[in-house]
Amino acid sequence: MSIRKSPAIRVNNNCATETIDDVCIEESFQLYLNNKFIGELIASPSQLEELGAGHVICEGLASGVSGVQVSGDEIRVYVETPDEKCTTGYPVTIEKEHIFEVMDSIISEIWERTGGAHCSVLFSDGRMIARSEDIGRHNTVDKVVGYAILKNIDLSTCVLGCSGRQPTAMVSKVANAKIPIVISRSASTDKGIRTADLAGVTLICFTRENRFTVYTHPGRIILHQGV
Repeated sequence: MSIRKSPAIRVNNNCATETIDDVCIEESFQLYLNNKFIGELIASPSQLEELGAGHVICEGLASGVSGVQVSGDEIRVYVETPDEKCTTGYPVTIEKEHIFEVMDSIISEIWERTGGAHCSVLFSDGRMIARSEDIGRHNTVDKVVGYAILKNIDLSTCVLGCSGRQPTAMVSKVANAKIPIVISRSASTDKGIRTADLAGVTLICFTRENRFTVYTHPGRIILHQGV
C-alpha cells in the first residue's frame, strides 16, 4: 500500500483537533533504457517494473520491451528493448453498457483513504486485466500498459479506463501504446481531442451514471437500436 501516516490538525468551524491522516507516498525513480539514463519519474512506490515498461512504450521511446529490472534499493528501473518491431491490429468495438462497466471498475482504495491518487484500468475481451493507482494520472496509464507488455497482451485489443483528464500528453500515451479506445470520467482539451482524432483513437469523456460524450471515432461504439 502506497500510504503513510502523517500527523495533522483538522479544523472544522472553530474546532481544531489533532489527528493522524493517511497520505500518499511520493518517491523518485531513475529510469534507464538499454542502460542509458533517460530521466526521473515521480510516482507511487508500487508496480515499478510495469511503470518502467509502460513508460517507454507510452512515451514512444520503444516499440517493445524484452525485460525490466528494478535495483535492489528500488531507486533505479532498467528497461531493455528488442530490435524487432511489435505488430498489432485488431478491430475493437465496445457496447454502451460495457463503457459504464469500465468506469465502475475504477475503484481506488488509496483515493478513498487519501483523496490524492488516480486510477486506470485496462480491459481486454470484456474483462479487466490490470488496475493501477498512483499519485500521477500519467503513471497509472504507464503501469497498466506495462503490465500488458510484460504479459505479452496485444494492446490493440484493449480498452483503457482513466479517472483523470485527457489532454494531449495523456492521449499521446494511448496512441503510442496502440490502444484504440480510452474512456474517462473527466474532460479532454481541444488538443487532446485533435490528437485522438489524428491517431485514430476513440475518445470518450464525462462518463458518469447514464451518460458519456464521444469526441472522436464513434464508429467503435455499439448502441442498441432506438438509442
